[in-house]
Amino acid sequence: MIFKSWTESLPDSVEIFGFEPPGRGIRLREAAFKRIGPLVESVTAALLPYLDKPFVLFGHSMGARIVFEIARNLRRENRPMPRHLFVSGSPAPQIKDEDPPTYNLPEAEFIDEVRKLNGTPKEVLEHQELLQLMLPLLRADFEVVQTYQYTSERPLECPITALGGLQDKEVKRQDLEGWQEQTTGSFTLRMFPGNHFFLHTDQSLLMRALSQDLLQIVHSITAR
Repeated sequence: MIFKSWTESLPDSVEIFGFEPPGRGIRLREAAFKRIGPLVESVTAALLPYLDKPFVLFGHSMGARIVFEIARNLRRENRPMPRHLFVSGSPAPQIKDEDPPTYNLPEAEFIDEVRKLNGTPKEVLEHQELLQLMLPLLRADFEVVQTYQYTSERPLECPITALGGLQDKEVKRQDLEGWQEQTTGSFTLRMFPGNHFFLHTDQSLLMRALSQDLLQIVHSITAR
């Protein structure tokens, strides 16, 4: 849903397609994925009809891992590849998470972990019925991330831009720098003032940076 508002801020030559996995939006009553593999397979299949035009992939937090694995899945299937990969608010996939899993904590402790991320509105956390509705999805998302197993493959050829928040206590600059190992193309690191959810608080800065990058990509395609 958050990507819908981006249409007004990005170049007219760019069209946004957001994917809505089970457990969200109009698919709220569907069971959410708990492992990244089936999720990646599902999204890849949904993307195939739209790959007749040049495209880039953008993912934030868990979404960064998802779009990275989608790109590798497309390569394995000899499908069209993204012109650019934008990975936001996520450590490079080869960096092992040493923290113990939290997705299976008792409810009160799990809610405390969710609260620490500052990404869930206070109104949701304080509304018991709404919170109970959201908890299965939140646990599933945590499980997707915390059970992720990186498998070594050759680097992607498309350029990668890593985006992060200077105040993000979970994802440090050095965690983002590791994404450079995942491409033989160019690598760019951009840091924004906010925390893990800088894409909300620093949206105008993010849109400006993305617009510049996307216009360069469009220009490189049309100039050929």
